[in-house]
Amino acid sequence: MSSPVSTPPTDGAQASDPGAAASRSRPALSPSRAMDFKQCPLKYRFRAIDRIPETPNRNALRGTVVHGVLEDLYGLPAAQRQPQRAEGLIVPVWARIAAGWPAVTELITDAELDGFLGEVRALVRAYYRLEDPTRFDPESREARVEVELADGVLLRGFVDRIDVAPTGQLRVVDYKTGRAPGPTQETRALFQLKFYALVVLRTRGILPAQLRLIYLADEQILTYAPDEEELLRFERTLSALWEAILEAGRTGDFQPNTSWLCSYCDYKPLCPEFGGTPPPYPGWPAGGTAESPDETLADAVAD
Repeated sequence: MSSPVSTPPTDGAQASDPGAAASRSRPALSPSRAMDFKQCPLKYRFRAIDRIPETPNRNALRGTVVHGVLEDLYGLPAAQRQPQRAEGLIVPVWARIAAGWPAVTELITDAELDGFLGEVRALVRAYYRLEDPTRFDPESREARVEVELADGVLLRGFVDRIDVAPTGQLRVVDYKTGRAPGPTQETRALFQLKFYALVVLRTRGILPAQLRLIYLADEQILTYAPDEEELLRFERTLSALWEAILEAGRTGDFQPNTSWLCSYCDYKPLCPEFGGTPPPYPGWPAGGTAESPDETLADAVAD
C-alpha cells in the first residue's frame, strides 16, 4: 500500500516546530481560490486577502453536515456502516458543528432544524444507493494534502476520500451534495479533481487511476481517468495562474470580471462594476497566509 497522504500535525507538533508552522503560514493555492481568481480576481482579493466575511449559506452548511456524517461513518468498522448507523450520526455531527460555529444556529432556527436535518437524512440515504460503504475501507478521509511544486508554488487542499485497491491503484473521491453539473460546469468540477490528482502524483509518485465525483442530490457519479501528460499540462496552468495572482498581489490590481455569477456574490455591494467601492488594499500578506487550513477545508466542503 502507498504511503499515507500528509495530514495536519497535532497542536503539540505546531508548538514544538516553529519552522513547520512558518511553512504552513505561507500563501498557498487551493482549488477554491484558484477558481475564484479565474472567475473574478477582485472576488479572490475580497476572500483571500481582505478576508471579508460572507453570509452563511444553508446549502453549504448542509454539505458540511453530510461530509461530517460520511467522514464519521468511514471511521467505524466496515460491518457497522449500516444505513441506520449513518442516520444516527446526523444529530451528533450537527451538535458538533453548532458548538464550534454558533452562527449556524441563527441560519437554522429551532423551528427549522427538523426539516434541515431531514434534508441531510435524504442525502445520506441517497449515498447508500450509489455506494456500499461496508465493502471497502478507504485509505484516508478528509485528508489535508499539500505539496510545493518545483517552481515554488504551494498547493493545498482537503480530499474527501482516497481509496487504494489491492492492486495498488488509487482513486480520489469527492462528495457533492448538489446536482451533477451540465456540460458547461463540468470543467469546474474536474478542475478540483485534477488539482488533487496532481497533488497525489507529486507527493506519492502515483498517477490516480480514477477521479470520482459523487453527486447526492440527483444520485449521479462522474468518473474521470487522468493521464500523466494531462496533469503535467495542468501543473503548468496552475503555475501560470499563481504567477498572475502574485503579480496582482504586488500591484494591488485585482480587476473585477462580471458574469451571471455576480447575482450570487456577497461582495457585489463593494464591486465598482455595481457602484461599490472596495476597501483600501491591505497589501499582500507577507509572512501570513492568504488562506488558513480551516478555510481550505470549509471551501472544499462547500464547493
